[in-house]
Amino acid sequence: MRSFRVRSKGVLALVMAMSLVVAACGNGEEVVDDDPVDTDDAEDVDDEPDDEETDDADADAAPDGGFTIGVSNGFTASEWRTQMIDNLEEAFEEYQEQGLVEDLIIENDDVDEAGQIEQIRNLVNAGVDAIIINPNSPDALNAAFDEAAAEGVLIYAVDQAVTSESVTNVVIDQGEWAQISAEWLADEVGEGGEIVMVNGIAGHPANEARVSGATSVFDEAGVEVVAEANADWSQAEGQTVMQELLSQYGDQIDGVWAQDGTAEGVLRALIDEDRLDLTTTGEARAGYLRLWDENDVDTIGVINPPGVGVTAMRVALQELQGGTIDEGQLTDGNTLLLPLPEHFTNENLDEALERAEDEPDGYSLDIILSEEEVAEFFE
Repeated sequence: MRSFRVRSKGVLALVMAMSLVVAACGNGEEVVDDDPVDTDDAEDVDDEPDDEETDDADADAAPDGGFTIGVSNGFTASEWRTQMIDNLEEAFEEYQEQGLVEDLIIENDDVDEAGQIEQIRNLVNAGVDAIIINPNSPDALNAAFDEAAAEGVLIYAVDQAVTSESVTNVVIDQGEWAQISAEWLADEVGEGGEIVMVNGIAGHPANEARVSGATSVFDEAGVEVVAEANADWSQAEGQTVMQELLSQYGDQIDGVWAQDGTAEGVLRALIDEDRLDLTTTGEARAGYLRLWDENDVDTIGVINPPGVGVTAMRVALQELQGGTIDEGQLTDGNTLLLPLPEHFTNENLDEALERAEDEPDGYSLDIILSEEEVAEFFE
């Protein structure tokens, strides 16, 4: 049984496939009981606990299911974001079969900060118990987060951290993630090497953390960044931007630092311009891995897991059932830092290709923490 509601451009669409079953199969809609309890008869049932005993039991018991989960995604032009949403829907179905959750409401659209604030308020008004958000800003959404928390909604930021104390960040360290490929590239081009950087969306928190992390590596290694350009995490834009950079700096540079979906576009530009003498970095996505293998490129592929959304859902469900996060596991008071996934070079490329086999080119190699691994964050 599938019970998802997806809102796009402010319009709520209810998407589900269900059969006519008994009232226990709640799906976010009113359920009709074919055999309602006669309230007069119910009053005569023997051995019913008195009100005081019932109140005590309710106070001691943690909620055990029927939760509604909301998702706010403010940027859709990325296979990574599509995979994140697909992961969440698939995991939600499994939890729904267990009776743990009832409804998944997804606000999924290309919006600015104001639009994402509206997404958050829509979810609160829909009565969600928890919100999983991939935020467009580290701090511009804080007032909306505080409003949601005041209504008793638990909030989890994924992919990039926010500053609000009303939110638990469930993220990898994006700066440290960027340093992995930056250190590899710095070793390849050496001190005095010159490179260009092809970045994501200017001002976006994940992009800014990555650029900062990579730049710190290049500064320390004596590698000069001669130019930077933004490609909005788009493969097509990455290819166009790299062609422009080659026309301006192609005779000067030794390498390229690229991130996310832009990396495949950068590599395609280098192939088209016969410039595989330049060293570039990439991400462990199926299309990039295949191009790498077909063209015998010396590069690196790092994993930025879309499955972080499901990991956050697992954290949310443990908290909703009465679990308490161990404060000793938190960084900066509100951040659960997830372990950085492995990365790939020519030494273990075959392993990456095997994991990407039969997957579409836009597929990112993924990591989702198990329930047991998530439980280690809790007291």
